[in-house]
Parts: sequence; C-alpha cells; structure tokens
Amino acid sequence: ALGRQDQATLFMILEASFAALLHRYTGQDDLLVGTPITGRTQRETESLVGNFINVVVLRARFPERLTFHGLLQQVREQALGAYAHPDLPFEHLVAELAPERDPSRTPLFQVMFVLHNPEGVSQVSNLAAQEVLGTGTSKFDLTLFFSETERGLEGLVEYSTDLFDAPTIQRLCGHYRTLLEGIVRQPDQSIATLPLLTGAEQQQLVVDWNNTAAAYPQDRCLHQLIEAQAERTPDRVAVVVDERHLTYGELNRRANRLAHHLRGLGVGPDVLVGLLTERSLDMVVALLGILKAGGAYVPLDPAYPRERLAGMIKDAAVRVLVTQDRLRHGLPPQESLVVSMDGMADEIARHDDGDPAIDVRSENLAYVIFTSGSTGRPKGVAVTHRSLVNLLESMGREPGLTEADVLLSVTTLSFDIAALELYLPLIKGARVVLASRDDALDGERLMSRLSSSGATVMQATPATWRLLLESGWGGNPGLKVLCGGEALSRDLADELLRRVAAVWNMYGPTETTVWSSAWRVEPGEGVVSIGRPIANTQMWVVDARLQPMPAGVPGELCIGGVGVARGYWERPDLTAEKFVPDPLSGEAGSRMYRTGDLARWLPDGRLECLGRIDHQVKVRGFRIEPGEIEANIARHPAVRDVVVIAREDIPGDKRLVAYLVADQPPADLVDQLRALIRGACPEYMVPAHFVILEALPRTHNRKIDRKALPAPERTRPDLGQTDVAPRTDAEQQVARVFSEVLGLSRVGVHDNFFADLGGHSLLAIQVVSRIRDVFGVECQTRTVFEHPTIAGLARVLSD
Repeated sequence: ALGRQDQATLFMILEASFAALLHRYTGQDDLLVGTPITGRTQRETESLVGNFINVVVLRARFPERLTFHGLLQQVREQALGAYAHPDLPFEHLVAELAPERDPSRTPLFQVMFVLHNPEGVSQVSNLAAQEVLGTGTSKFDLTLFFSETERGLEGLVEYSTDLFDAPTIQRLCGHYRTLLEGIVRQPDQSIATLPLLTGAEQQQLVVDWNNTAAAYPQDRCLHQLIEAQAERTPDRVAVVVDERHLTYGELNRRANRLAHHLRGLGVGPDVLVGLLTERSLDMVVALLGILKAGGAYVPLDPAYPRERLAGMIKDAAVRVLVTQDRLRHGLPPQESLVVSMDGMADEIARHDDGDPAIDVRSENLAYVIFTSGSTGRPKGVAVTHRSLVNLLESMGREPGLTEADVLLSVTTLSFDIAALELYLPLIKGARVVLASRDDALDGERLMSRLSSSGATVMQATPATWRLLLESGWGGNPGLKVLCGGEALSRDLADELLRRVAAVWNMYGPTETTVWSSAWRVEPGEGVVSIGRPIANTQMWVVDARLQPMPAGVPGELCIGGVGVARGYWERPDLTAEKFVPDPLSGEAGSRMYRTGDLARWLPDGRLECLGRIDHQVKVRGFRIEPGEIEANIARHPAVRDVVVIAREDIPGDKRLVAYLVADQPPADLVDQLRALIRGACPEYMVPAHFVILEALPRTHNRKIDRKALPAPERTRPDLGQTDVAPRTDAEQQVARVFSEVLGLSRVGVHDNFFADLGGHSLLAIQVVSRIRDVFGVECQTRTVFEHPTIAGLARVLSD
C-alpha cells in the first residue's frame, strides 16, 4: 500500500528507510548512498559473461519536518534519474566532481544499499553460475543487502570490523526494524520523531542508567553544614596555609563576625558580593562569611585584567566587594562598598561571633562564577545551595572523603572545581591545605607542597598532573587522585595509576555544579570514560530534537537533575537557549542543560565524551570560547577577518592559534593584538601564535574551513621589537634550549618565554630539564618564571 500510494518500488522504500536510519544515527541532513545498477543496457551484452555492474550515487536531503512520504518521493526521483544514465561510469563521475580524496575510504560515499535477485543459480547462454562464499572483507564501511525470497525479505549487513563490532551492527539492525515498523504505521509522521529505540532500550537509557536517586540534606545550606561540623569538632584544624591554620571553631567565629558586618551593609539572600583575595585564610573566612550573611559570592581573580574585572562587577551588580588592602589598588573604578579583610580587621572583630539568624534557603544562590562567553562578554553561572550541597554529599560518598583525609587545594577560586576542594573537607571534618598560586604553577614547588602537607586527596586538571610527572614526581601510594576539567588521556591515566592509590576521572560543566559524573579508572580499560551520573543527576545523549540516541551512537550530552544551575545571571535569552525543559525526566517543570559536548553511551552504561559540537575548547583545563578572543581581536581597526582555534601539533601541547586577515597591518600588529587581548582577557586566553593570511579558507557554503587552516610556522613571532641574537656562549646555549622546546627556528634574547613565545608551565619543566643537562647546574622551575628571557636566564646561570 505504501509503494502504490507513492508509485514507488520495494527498492525505493527500503533505500529511503535506510537513508532515514543513517540520518537519525548521524544527524547529517545531506547523505549519499551508493547502489549497484545493471550495466547490460545493450542487447549485445545480454549473453556475455562478465561484470557489467555500474554504481550510482543517490542523494537524500532532510529538511525540517520531512515525512517519510516526502523522503520517498525524493528517493524515487533520484532513482529514476539514475536509471536514465546507467552507462555513466562511476569513475567518470568521481573525476568530474573531483572530491577530496582519502585513501582510507571510497570517494563520494562510504555506505551502500543493495536489493538483488535471490536465485542462487542463474543461466547465461549455456553456462550455469552459482553463488560462492563471501570474501570475508568489506569494500565499504557499511553495506545493507536485501533479497526477496520465498520466505519473504532477507537481509544481510556487511561492515568494516575496523569501524564496527558485531553488537553495534546487531543494534543497528534492531533500530532499522523498529524504524520500518514506525514508517508502516505512520508514514506521514516526521522522520525525526519516528520510533528508533526498542522498549527495552528506552527503559535502559532513560530509566536504568539514570537511576541515581539518593538522600541528601536538600533543605540545608552549605554554611549550615559547616556550622554543624564546627559544633562537633571545634578544636580540629580545618584550614592550613603555610605555617598558619584555623580550627573549625576559629573559622566559624571569624566568619560569623564578617557575616554580621556584611549584614549591616545590606547583604542578604541572592545579593551578590564580589570577592577579590589572594589564596589565604582570609579567603576561606570571607567565603564562609558571605554565605552566612545570606549572600552569594562572585570570585574575582587578582590575575585578571582590570577591564575584565570591571565588566564582571558591573554585570553582577556587585553591591559589596570583599578584598585585601594590597589588592585595592588593582580594583577598577566601581561603586561597590569595599570591605578590606585586613585593613578593617579591628572593625570586623567587634561584631558578634555567634551564628547569624538569616532566612536563607537552599533555593538561594551560593555563588555566581563567570565563564568565557562566545560573544566576547563573560557570562555568570548562578548556582544554588541545593545544587552545591548535593554535589558535596555525592562526592563524599564516591570518590569518598572522611574526617581522616587531608585535601591539598591547588585550584584558583575563579575555576568552579575549587568549590569541591574547599567545601568537601569542611563538611566532613577533614583538613584542607591551600597551595599558593606559585605552588600550582611550579611542578617542583607543588611536589614539595604535596609531600609536606600530608595530603591524601588532590584534585587537579590533567595539565597539572602532567606538570607534576614531568617534574620528576615519584607518586604517593596513599594518594587519591581526582582529575577533571579536560579530557584525561589513557597514557596519563596509566602513568598516574602506577604511582597512586586511585585515579578518578571527573566530568561536568560549570552550569551543572562542578561535576556531573565520575569514574574510577582501572588499568587496561581502553578509552578513559567519564563514567556514570552522580547522585540525583541524569545524563542524556540526544539528537537535535532532544530524543535519546541508542547506545554507541554519538549525540549531544544533556544533563538534568538537582545540579542544574539556576541559569545565567541576568541573561534570560541565553538561559532559555541552554537551560531547556527536560522531556525525559518525567518530572513536571524539570530542566536540563545542553552541554554542547558530543558523547555516547558505552554498552555497560558508562559515557564516553567525544569532543565539542561547537567550537568551545579547553586548554590546560581552562574553558575557553574562541569567540570571545575573536571579538577582542576584531576590535583592532586593521583586522578584517579572524578565527581562533586550539591546535595540538605536538602531542600533549595544545595551543591557541589566531588566524587573521588584515588591511595594511602595522609592523607591530601582533604585539598590539597581544596587548589588546591582555587588557580584556586572562593570560591563558592569549593565543600562542598569530598567523596572517590573505584570506581565511572557506567551504563551499562559505563557512570557515577550520581543517584547512595551516599549522603556524615554527619561527619567531612578529613581536614588534628587535630580534637580538645571542651574544655570549651562555645565551647561545639557552637560546638553543628555548628553540628546541618551543619548536621555533630562532628566538631573541629579550623575548619573554611566556608572554611573547607562547610558553607555559609544562614547557618550562622541559626547559629546566635541558638546562640541567647542558649547564650541569641545578635549576628550578621558578627560575624560568622569574627570568623568562634568554638574556636573564643566561645571566643567572652564568652567575
């Protein structure tokens, strides 16, 4: 009936439904499928023995709301057009279209559909022919064969075992059958909404693998949990910084005095308080004091440019700003009331040290953290107490933390994962040791701090763990490693597993409260997965229409549950775009966050993260929207076009590269652009390389072709300053080390290793190692930070 209505053959119906399956699997709206066609169009060939098969390519396009009837009409027209030109050799078609060739795949298409005569024996002239066994190889990535037999339709799938395994193909066949059944029942339904999953799969993906319900104190705020711990263990050490410390009782009393002071300045529920402090005891007191006053803190990093701090303070409408005297000079002009932790210490100390009685609830905000924004404007993620408490309670159970633990905190407060490092120990009665910013950047200092602190737990990005290893860290068999912020490679995981008690891989965007999944990594697992959802969290892999994708099939990772943030501070349009109603949770009013990450379910219910759908990148753990950097570069009057990407031309060394087109660029353009970016963005957002092109490469639809962007030349960047060659033997030796580590053909003696040449802490470790070999002297990583030029470092080494 379906074929008669559309005047379509069985071949057309099966080919169209196969194309629909591929569309649902890949999300691609324009597909090419190959199919064989007989080449015996001349009477003279009918009795000849030989291969007269030709291949034609059928194209299927999937506009919005396309029904199967619409697709079938499209395939019918394509097939009839192909039948009209059966003698056009496939090779001529390829030559005419001249697609980009790849020796690993067939040009134009990699998937084939075949419907053939089922007879095992055929007669040509007086010769009999019979089917023989298959070759055991697949010519294409995937081929679907159908035969019409007396028993009905019989199918066979031939596939490349380099790309697929048998369970994947078995699932694909099941999905094809489910899709065909849906087509027969509702051919007028949009292809995008036709059923694909079996009932058992729907249950597994939506219910079983997201059954994470767990009890937690959902009506309590974070500071109330810390207050309760302080009451239980007032004399136990809570926080350590260098040789100084605070007990739980001291911490609670100091935070109470500050909270009463802030209350007098109008701080209360959902009032945002800026926090600009060094990593110190004052920082922890201020955090707790702001929360106890009912407010929510906004971390302001002292390393950020004044322009960026000014924008954050303005966007957050910060009423009160807590800081330290030595940082006040770095504050941008603003109208906030300023509270200095040290300069006003006597005034603050006069307040009551009892817990404030504040009507703050778990639905109120705990913090607003600003992240990189694609439009050039950072966006503030607003997180409630309830979300934060759920995270901490879940993390306390797994990976686990007890009162006997010591956690070494190395992460800057402006990075949301610092919340776990500071608060998890404080609600469990454990001890948190704060490493300084310099400790976290210097592998040798961090190694020393890790040892002296007696740490049993440390959380850091893969870049920091690699920094430790490259500094010669031998490990600690009693240490629990928490690793997150960017992808954990298998080789790094294995290096850590040989040195520590346990390695946990963590995953989660700021918008869903630090971590949303966790997994204890084991040796020999293959790819390092991001694990399973934490307590009271749901993770969905969906297509563009938010329907669940089958296990093994990539889709966008969306996250629901208690951890979903309130949204972006004062950005309702962006909040509505990224925080959407959750159609899978079954709870009225529930929302989920669209991460923009590409992921897939593994057969055992773990998740594998495959990268980004958009162009957001992570470099050394920092989440970066290239669009923000592009927007700042575009402010320069000479820049006509720009794109910024992250490249990893050397394994393990990911760098930002800016490609731009400029009209009559000044000689010091790159130097000007670096200054422009540094004035608005953190240092980690300054590209390591700037490449000036005549035009940016573009695809046929005029989008920037990022794959065609050339690798930056390994030469000294144009810094707008004289390239002074080495003048002494020591400078020549240091210059050789800089060139080898940075991959540059030459460098000037006054070029800054970090600011000018794109170096970072991991590369500084390599510099130190080679200098020790070349000079035969002891050299510390901090020496490179303190003397980052060839001239300066050579002078120190010579002395």
